[in-house]
Amino acid sequence: MTNTNGKGKVIAIDGPAGSGKSTVARALAALMGFDYLDTGALYRAAAIKLVSAGVSEDSGDDLLSSVLRGTLIEFKNGVVYLDGKDVSEEIRTPEAGHYSSVFSAMKPVRDFLLEIQRNVGGTNGSGGIVAEGRDMATVVFPEAWRKFYVTADEPTRAQRRYAQLRKKNAGVTLSTAQSDVASRDDRDTKRAIAPLTKAPGAIEIDTTNLSIEETLERIMREL
Repeated sequence: MTNTNGKGKVIAIDGPAGSGKSTVARALAALMGFDYLDTGALYRAAAIKLVSAGVSEDSGDDLLSSVLRGTLIEFKNGVVYLDGKDVSEEIRTPEAGHYSSVFSAMKPVRDFLLEIQRNVGGTNGSGGIVAEGRDMATVVFPEAWRKFYVTADEPTRAQRRYAQLRKKNAGVTLSTAQSDVASRDDRDTKRAIAPLTKAPGAIEIDTTNLSIEETLERIMREL
């Protein structure tokens, strides 16, 4: 299915870790004939660059800004490039996920990626875009055509996170996944800059007892 009337339209999907928003966003983009923007991948790429440059979570804003100033992050056809190198696999490690969550609370990182995200949303060819993350509908695309907040209860999200991590690391435990989800929730909702919250006008979908197909069907009814 291709939506020939989708030019310039943005569907913004926010939600916590393990809610299923990434899988749903990819499927929705394919169904609509829209481009897909994985903002989490951009934050992971920035985290890799910062860590490789010796930046820590205790570093000041000046150092973060200095490193990012000379950094090029691109998202093209589902591939993430960091300074010209394809890092699509490298960004999927638990370490990259941890540091992306840590650095995402810092203003220089959010400011740096804001323009990149908006540029993708404004130059994606003839179709629209499905953008998913933590602040798509509240900060990056506040005027989005459609806004959704996808969530699930914490035990369900921990189980999903566990399944994701197991694909990359057989030694991961459910306890590790539970701690990861809890710490991400704490950082995402309590950070001073662009905390995770449901945007005004966003449609909330609880996926706790829904399959991906059922969630997608719910979203399609709202389009």
